[in-house]
Amino acid sequence: MSTYLLVDFGSTFTKLTAVDTALRDVIGSSSHFTTVTEDIAIGYHNALERLYENMGKVVQFDQVIACSSAAGGLKMAAIGLVEELTVEAAKRVCLGAGAKVDLIFSHHLNHKEVEEINRQKIDIILLAGGADGGNSECVLFNAKLLGEMKVKIPIVYAGNKSCLDEIEDIFIKYDLNYVLCDNVMPKINVLNVKCARNKIRDIFLKNIIVAKGIKKIEAEIDEILLPTPEAVLLASELLSKGYLHEKGLGDIVVVDIGGATTDMYSICNASNRSDVIIHGMEEPFAKRTVEGDLGMRYSAPGILKALTKEEIQFLNNEHGVNIEEEVAYRYQNVSSLPENPHDEFIDQLLAEMCAYRAMHRHVGRIEQIFTPMGLIYNQIGKDLSEVEYVIGTGGVVIHSNTPISILSKTTNILHNHQELRPQHPHFLLDKTYLLAAMGLLSQRDPLLALQIMKKYVISVE
Repeated sequence: MSTYLLVDFGSTFTKLTAVDTALRDVIGSSSHFTTVTEDIAIGYHNALERLYENMGKVVQFDQVIACSSAAGGLKMAAIGLVEELTVEAAKRVCLGAGAKVDLIFSHHLNHKEVEEINRQKIDIILLAGGADGGNSECVLFNAKLLGEMKVKIPIVYAGNKSCLDEIEDIFIKYDLNYVLCDNVMPKINVLNVKCARNKIRDIFLKNIIVAKGIKKIEAEIDEILLPTPEAVLLASELLSKGYLHEKGLGDIVVVDIGGATTDMYSICNASNRSDVIIHGMEEPFAKRTVEGDLGMRYSAPGILKALTKEEIQFLNNEHGVNIEEEVAYRYQNVSSLPENPHDEFIDQLLAEMCAYRAMHRHVGRIEQIFTPMGLIYNQIGKDLSEVEYVIGTGGVVIHSNTPISILSKTTNILHNHQELRPQHPHFLLDKTYLLAAMGLLSQRDPLLALQIMKKYVISVE
């Protein structure tokens, strides 16, 4: 039997969860603002002190394992051939690996785009392009340009296997930091993500955590296992599918509204209907999208950018606020917490907009087409209409007095019947912020992780 300390170095808060495998339960939790700009160990130690205060005793943990999205998380650039195909495939691999896709490029790179990769301080480049046996000229051109411009960022090559030898020759010639893996799109519209995702995780564990400042407390942690978003994705999939004799919840959506991003996870099949024609790339059973411009603090300005001037004016008049000033304050004071009902109301309003907009970008769409053969339905993206549970996590959702008001924004409240949003889901809450921790624990004891989630992910209806 073991006692685990599960650590999530979040972009805004460092969260600790203590689990006793003998008791088969959580024995304590705490959090503190992530002190990434100073020394990440400060926030960790402060959170640890709070944990001991909450537990009323000091515990010697058998294992301390962690995930991280600190310092902006895992930032990637996805490069492909055709935007709708290999670029989209590369993007999905990055997102499934727990990364934030900061830059996306298609076709031939130019010098300015490569300079932008360096300027944005990208952690990993995923270079794809061409189905196996297809176009190779473009990906060879891009590999050569990255070499000529002396890019030092780790490169994961996951493109056309037919030019693999030539690609490696280029990487060796220019002394690039690279790994080779299976093509992310070996056939048109067919995804193959496992190899590339594992390579990205390996690079994250070996190299990126050093740059994020976590190396400073390496002696106090047994292992950094995952980027935080991948931990949440693994936990969500486990909660959906179940494990051995322990049943899962079935089809679920998880919305995680944080200070820097809003992440949306859907765990279900792509389509529920036999009368539709699926268009575009196949959708994964476990899908994650991340909106880097939708967040409660670091990315609060992005919420306003998603609104028209008329919508901003309506909000100000309807609620008697100055939403521009409220957003600016939160952006400039990322560690701030609500201090009064007004602050809580503004955070609630921003969270609702994050939830609605993130689902708008995540969900699939359907359209009616009239043909000589009659009416047919085309579906692009994932059908979430029959999802049974929508689960909320993230500080603003957890601490909200009316979390249903936020979570309901993932449903079809505006009656846009083209969007395949959840129709009549039950709403659940990750009240103790367990999902990332349980993603970590699932790598050691998946049955216990599932049982804890089913106990603590609670109904809010």
